[in-house]
Amino acid sequence: MTGKGIIVSIRELSRLKTIQEAIERHITQKTASRTIGISERQVRRIVREVRERGEKGIIHKARGKSSPKKIPVKTREKVLKLYRDQYPGFGPTFAAEKLFEVDGIRLSKETLRKWLIEAGIWSAKRKKSLHRNWRPRKERFGEMAQLDGSHHDWLEGRGPELVLMAYIDDATNNVFGRFYDHEGTMPAMTSFKKYTNKHGLPLSVYLDRHSTYKAKKKFTPWEDIEGKESMTQFERALGELGVKVIHAYSPQAKGRVERLFGTLQDRLVKEMRLRNIKTSAEANNYLPKYLLTHNKKFSVCPANTSNAHIRLPKDFDLDSVLCIKNYRTVKNDNTIGYKGKLYQLLEDAGVKRITVRENLDGSMQLLGKENSLKYQEITERPKKPEVHHFDRRKLNRLAQPAKNHPWRNLYYKETL
Repeated sequence: MTGKGIIVSIRELSRLKTIQEAIERHITQKTASRTIGISERQVRRIVREVRERGEKGIIHKARGKSSPKKIPVKTREKVLKLYRDQYPGFGPTFAAEKLFEVDGIRLSKETLRKWLIEAGIWSAKRKKSLHRNWRPRKERFGEMAQLDGSHHDWLEGRGPELVLMAYIDDATNNVFGRFYDHEGTMPAMTSFKKYTNKHGLPLSVYLDRHSTYKAKKKFTPWEDIEGKESMTQFERALGELGVKVIHAYSPQAKGRVERLFGTLQDRLVKEMRLRNIKTSAEANNYLPKYLLTHNKKFSVCPANTSNAHIRLPKDFDLDSVLCIKNYRTVKNDNTIGYKGKLYQLLEDAGVKRITVRENLDGSMQLLGKENSLKYQEITERPKKPEVHHFDRRKLNRLAQPAKNHPWRNLYYKETL
């Protein structure tokens, strides 16, 4: 049986027996305190209570009473209603933060978690983790940035599907990001330019083996012997800037950026939902404001407070490196072919092999030795004259008389 004034545990029975022995002077109060594991002052207090109230004196007076710190039932109901209406799908930690920021309700995440589980709105999740060797963080801000693109329904159907190109610093957890409509060479270069303009060049970039970052070309045995190495345009650009490129062989190897996407797909998505963001432009306008708060909350102090980023000189032309470069041979009529189109050079290139450069703004340049060449696209190619070929098969055919030929009439009369 359980109740307010009933002893319900073996511990209380054992304590009552010891206190009664102390009252009957079979043992001293000092011995009783050692047996129960409480101070002599507490033993004297319990002895007094048992003498006055009998066996009930062993029971704490607060049993059965509500805690003065207990949150009212109305508050609990209000919180659960707010969660269902405004914060569905929010994790307990994030929901507790929003309840305080937006609704002014201060609540611990564990209390909210308990309420949500009891109401059947949230289920406890236990993550399985494999044993992996721990890699220590880099010591300085800018020593290594982990870069990846996250394909996710960031706008939850309110707008187009976007890809978040995100950078997270290995030493500090500082995050930089930008939304694009796809993950490719141009988005990678554009985002890296914006990162460099804000922080400077990192010493190294940690990437996965996506085709944007790692070339898939297979070499012939002779090319392997010559030691040729195929690079993507992004690898080539970072190599020209002196940034070391490191490729991961598994998602777990770049776990920092993978965990970042898990957090952003939970928190950032819901923040944009609350603000009814529907376009990529609106998402990119809000992202820096969100990351400012995110970095304050989740950044850590590096082991070394110096900044390893390299600031480029003001006159350095970053666009001349962060671009797509290909090479074409100039034909005898001073034309080149590029991506299925024909271009006429309007001036002498001075070399037989020129560089075709596609810039981040979508423009294209043809470069000779060092100078940019003038050119124009040939939209209509000259038509070749029609050549009529004689059909020699006609020579082998027997001539057939016309229908009104006299021969046909003569042949018809003889057969009658």
